[in-house]
Amino acid sequence: MSTVLVTGAAGFIGHYVSQRLLERGVTVVGLDNLNDYYDVRLKEARLARMVDGPHKDRFRHARVNLEDRAAMEALFQRERFDSIIHLAAQAGVRYSLTHPHAYVDANLAGFMTILEGARAQQVRHLVYASSSSVYGANTKLPFSVQDPVERPISLYAATKRANELMAYVYATQFKVPATGLRFFTVYGPWGRPDMAAFKFIRAILAGEPIEVYNHGDMQRDFTYVDDIVEGVLRVHERAPAPDADGVRHKVYNIGNHKSEPLMRFIELLSQAIGRTPEMKLLPMQPGDVKATYAETDDLRREFDWAPSTPIDVGLPRLVQWYLDFYGGKPGPKSA
Repeated sequence: MSTVLVTGAAGFIGHYVSQRLLERGVTVVGLDNLNDYYDVRLKEARLARMVDGPHKDRFRHARVNLEDRAAMEALFQRERFDSIIHLAAQAGVRYSLTHPHAYVDANLAGFMTILEGARAQQVRHLVYASSSSVYGANTKLPFSVQDPVERPISLYAATKRANELMAYVYATQFKVPATGLRFFTVYGPWGRPDMAAFKFIRAILAGEPIEVYNHGDMQRDFTYVDDIVEGVLRVHERAPAPDADGVRHKVYNIGNHKSEPLMRFIELLSQAIGRTPEMKLLPMQPGDVKATYAETDDLRREFDWAPSTPIDVGLPRLVQWYLDFYGGKPGPKSA
């Protein structure tokens, strides 16, 4: 059976992908440096689901910084990978305004070590995480992969667009088959504390006001994590065919294909918790956009993939997990 490198294996999406691969009989090397961008205990708890789980004999954790060239070269010399699912990154739009070098290190230098490893081993397929943030200041909805992506409004977005271009070069020059997935606002159990759903739940449970940007006039294509993971795994199974120029590289949107008003999201979250929050209405934050909406026709047609979890189903699941994980109390604050 094959061995797959999953980076960001203690992350939100990465730990789900790792578990699903293990359930299929695949050996997984899970790379994660367990940094403190948010609560390390949550990352450790996710990792424990593999390390102490029923398939622990086929899981190996590599605690390595992506940008550490020597350590990454040693990893690729020590292990042989059939494919790579690259989900590790320095995430967060607002954090990039104050910590720019973290994004250059992890998302640019770190992605280069992945590309070089994929090139050296001539892996079957490299699947990597991009982001809806690459659409930047675009206002045409829904966002299509055919749209121009030349106006990023955050450094995070710029690094994700750079990843797509870097992968294209390696597909062109070094024949590394690669697929980029532009994720749209992923939420669900075991999620990220720096994202809105987590922050809202924590604040509501603590009796604190929730911070609502652009005075609530925002829309997001909220996508449940199980739907995202299913899409990642389907794409991973089949590397892109050569295009007209013989290049095996493709980019897809992966989202719920429904742009939901932020205020409805808050209403459903409040109903699931059973409390009405006080709202602190604030202006739009730098680097943020008013609306996102994924056009996903290519992914649906080519991989028979479709999201199946509306937010009125997914949000109660997230709230129940949160209450169970944190014992009904507010979790720690995040960046």
